Order: sequence, then C-alpha cells, then structure tokens
Amino acid sequence: MIAKTTRRLALAGLLALGLAAPAAAQGFPTKPLTLIVPFAAGGPSDVIARLLADHMGRTLGQQVVVENIAGAGGTAGAKRLAASDADGHT
Repeated sequence: MIAKTTRRLALAGLLALGLAAPAAAQGFPTKPLTLIVPFAAGGPSDVIARLLADHMGRTLGQQVVVENIAGAGGTAGAKRLAASDADGHT
C-alpha cells in the first residue's frame, strides 16, 4: 500500500516537472534600458551614471540610454520615472 502511494506521488511529481518546463523564464532585457538621472548633464551624477550604464550594457548585452532630466530638485526625474511603463526597462 505504501509503495503504491509512493509511486503515485513520484509520478505526480514528474508530471508537474514536465508541465513546468515550458514555463521557463524569458531573457531580460528584451529592449534598450533607460537610466534616468534627475540632475543636469556634465555633473558628477551624470559621469557616474554613464560609467554604470556602460558596465550594465556590457554585462546585460543590451544598450543602456542615460536620460538626464534636471529640474525641481529631482522631482522632474521622479515624475518621468513614475510615468514610464512598469516593464522593468526604466
């Protein structure tokens, strides 16, 4: 009786693994990334962001665009980020 139950559980586990295989994660990122810098271009924040974007681009194999949005003490950049698509590419 116990061996029969164990076989059924093992079979159910193998079936679950077989169904989960097609649900493998897709590659990320699938399009260029946008890095928002809420300060003016040419400052120290911009330089660090561009160095970071270069390293991210080489590591992820995708282009990283640095977008400087200055104004309102960083609020304009935060507003741009809040208005962007929630797909993880900004």
